[in-house]
Amino acid sequence: MLAMFLAAVEGTIVATAMPSIVSSLGGFSLYSWVFSVYLLAEAVSIPIYGKLADLFGRKPVFMFGMALFLLGTALCGLSSSMVQLILFRGLQGIGGGAVMPMATTMVSDLYTLRERPRVQGALSSVWAIASVVGPALGGFIVEQLTWHWVFFVNIPFGIASAAILALYFREKVTRSQPQIDYAGSVLLVVAIGALMMMLVQGGTAWPWLSQPTLILSLTAAVGLALFVFQERRAPEPLLPLDLLRDRTIGLANLGGMLGGGLIYALSSFVPTFAQGVLGASAIEAGAVLTVVSLGWPLASVLTGRAWNALGHRRTALLGSALLITSGVLLTSAGVGSPTWQLGAASFVMGMGLGFTQTTYIVTVQSQVAWNRRGVATSSHMFARILGSTLWVAMLGGILNQRLHAQLSRLEALDGPEGAVLPGAADGASATGLDMVSPLLDPVGRGQLTPSMLEQLRHALADGVHAVFLVVLLTAVVALLVAWLLPRQDLVDVRDEESAPS
Repeated sequence: MLAMFLAAVEGTIVATAMPSIVSSLGGFSLYSWVFSVYLLAEAVSIPIYGKLADLFGRKPVFMFGMALFLLGTALCGLSSSMVQLILFRGLQGIGGGAVMPMATTMVSDLYTLRERPRVQGALSSVWAIASVVGPALGGFIVEQLTWHWVFFVNIPFGIASAAILALYFREKVTRSQPQIDYAGSVLLVVAIGALMMMLVQGGTAWPWLSQPTLILSLTAAVGLALFVFQERRAPEPLLPLDLLRDRTIGLANLGGMLGGGLIYALSSFVPTFAQGVLGASAIEAGAVLTVVSLGWPLASVLTGRAWNALGHRRTALLGSALLITSGVLLTSAGVGSPTWQLGAASFVMGMGLGFTQTTYIVTVQSQVAWNRRGVATSSHMFARILGSTLWVAMLGGILNQRLHAQLSRLEALDGPEGAVLPGAADGASATGLDMVSPLLDPVGRGQLTPSMLEQLRHALADGVHAVFLVVLLTAVVALLVAWLLPRQDLVDVRDEESAPS
């Protein structure tokens, strides 16, 4: 759990410190790459680590990944330029790609199927806690120390986690002469790297309909086709295709991908709606999101009891029903809604994610034996990251499109002294969020005329409402996925010779 927390908190704590980092190192044009390169490195390495863990054991792979993560963390803290920080964040991401799936896989190895929902629930709740603790911790460190300590503070905890596992985690691995699928590894890195880069940078660094997008799309498609061909002929495939054809694993991974998208939507757009539309303060907006960390751990703890009483399918259906309830609360919110409605939606969403995501990861791990559990777990973790990235591109595009459509019809977009709001004069050159940015700043909000304020509030409400409709649709699809899960009870596939202690 400590190792998982370090990897989960990394994104939120760094995001809080980024303004200070940019002011110190410069290179604002490279701002987004600090996050993108970590996501890319993590995504392309997760499937590879999963296979290596099945061949050589979880412990050596975890130790290798933690060593890279801590090395990258230390170097990030010592960076003297934005380029250095980006390179070291890539190294950090390569290490993080081992930490998360190995922590989850080791827990699955240690406990029986009846015990796993409870323990995996506790592990998954770390994500919700990290999403809340990260920003507060990052802000405190930047104010009291320097931004360098945002990275340095992780090192002693990472060392402690690795030391405890080195001393007490024991596993029996049958040594053989494995044939590592090097060709498949290279093709997977190329395909996933191109896909993730297109999704992360498309629409921001370059337009969606542009040459870079076309080149990356073709690279991803060709790389994926060659990867599938390689996996069919490799004696030890990096990602066994029969694993993906398994109906239960496929549905659980799809559910994980949808959950990843909902997590991003909640953390990104609920605070925006609270501040920009309802006029809540930054503290109030943060509190609205904080209740996720109450709902998720609560549901994760209850998942163990629900699983044993209802079974995996009904537990997933219960969580999906809560996701739909949250979606309804969000879509019914308007400019006159109380702030507590968003808080209620966040709490219910946290509950739904706690039930569904814990159920799906345990379902995936229960379908395979020890020697395939690493790659199965990694496939699920990658599905979550892919879901978050897809929803980043989709929801951001929907919001900007709706804002442009609304703002193009508004009147009196001049400021109190005749200054045109950002983007109002040239909607093609500015994003919708640029145009409504005064709503998110108390000073800028106070400078708006009552007419401008109301028009911008309604425009932002309309744009975020479209996002919330997609959230509701995603929740409905999640319910369908849960409904299609096999009705029969799962059977624990457990290799006692390899089970750790």
